[in-house]
Amino acid sequence: MRVGELSRRAGVSVPTIKYYVREGLLPAGQLTSPNQASYDETHVRRLRLIRALLDVGGLSVAGVREVIEAIEDTERPVHKVLGAAADRVVPRHDQEPVEGVAAARTAVAELIERRGWRSHPESPAAESLAVALATMEDVGHGAFAEVLDAYADAAEQVARADLDYVARNVAREELVESVVVGTVLGDALFASLRRLAHVDASDRVFGTDV
Repeated sequence: MRVGELSRRAGVSVPTIKYYVREGLLPAGQLTSPNQASYDETHVRRLRLIRALLDVGGLSVAGVREVIEAIEDTERPVHKVLGAAADRVVPRHDQEPVEGVAAARTAVAELIERRGWRSHPESPAAESLAVALATMEDVGHGAFAEVLDAYADAAEQVARADLDYVARNVAREELVESVVVGTVLGDALFASLRRLAHVDASDRVFGTDV
């Protein structure tokens, strides 16, 4: 297909496609003449992945390039490729840490060890959890840490459901897209389910006149 059809198929403008090629995010098409190139389904898939990483994952162009490089490194295990994508869409906390974050990091490391999770205590996700715990302590809800394992139980169940979904896709690019979309939109989906469950649990525990 020519670039115009690729643009229509992927929903990406021609100038943007050319920009992605220049930035090394999208392979160049096969030249059919000095001024024309041919593209195929792999270009459509790659463009959709790039848009998912940018629009859904909120990555920078540099971040997308890192994920693309992980995908194209055929020696890198799928687990590492998925990790590269997942770490990029976890919120990062570059500002001055809140008071008590060191103790929270220790609590997170202990949680990871206690659960036997094959996760690194210095990963972006672990740091995000530590900052959240420290912030809760700072606003007077440090006791929340007492129910952390109950949340971890639920997180393990959700993670299994996530990976069951991701495993349906076999292409490396489709796996990464599933992780990005599943992580970002899945968080929103789970938050909504949690709120619905809150309403039910609140009614059962405290009752309501409504």
